[in-house]
Amino acid sequence: MGFSFSSLQSRSPASAAVWFSGTAEDEGFQYRRTNFGTIKPQWRRQMVKYFSSEPPGTVVVDTKHHFLYWIWENNMALRYGVGVGKEGFQWFGHARVDRKALWPRWVPPPEMLERKPNLPKLVKGGAPNNPLGPRALYLYRDGRDLGYRLHGTLEPWSIGNDVSSGCVRMFPEDVIDLYQRCPIGTRVLVLEHIAAAKEG
Repeated sequence: MGFSFSSLQSRSPASAAVWFSGTAEDEGFQYRRTNFGTIKPQWRRQMVKYFSSEPPGTVVVDTKHHFLYWIWENNMALRYGVGVGKEGFQWFGHARVDRKALWPRWVPPPEMLERKPNLPKLVKGGAPNNPLGPRALYLYRDGRDLGYRLHGTLEPWSIGNDVSSGCVRMFPEDVIDLYQRCPIGTRVLVLEHIAAAKEG
């Protein structure tokens, strides 16, 4: 599913450096820490009231409003700001986290390589240009890889927006946090986006 490898240059603001605050060590690799002073409050990780019929421990992705919720007890949830892509509007419903990876490698899908043949065939985990960042959670349905991931991002300014990827991107600090909360088998619900409803 689509990450636009060139978007780091083409979409980055002129003052991209202000979005970062030094580096952090993680599992033998480094990543650029997010400067949360530049992030609007609604996109920062926080506990909120959230009414859902899903059981605690479920991940709910609201693509319309750019939020991911980790369901807590007593109508509460831990909310994360996310970036989603228009491709992500094409599917919704339940899935499961059937695979997780620390510092995952990135292999662009064949359809992306067809569009952009100059892309690398593989980017090693931990590489500074790896678009998945420090963690990835892979979504499956009925044992089949859906091609969608919950993963980090190199572009903190993209959180809260519709971006080129069809996956769900998070601040590196947030995907590290979510990764440790979600065991294999975690239930995921992607809410139907209004665009998908209109197309259907």
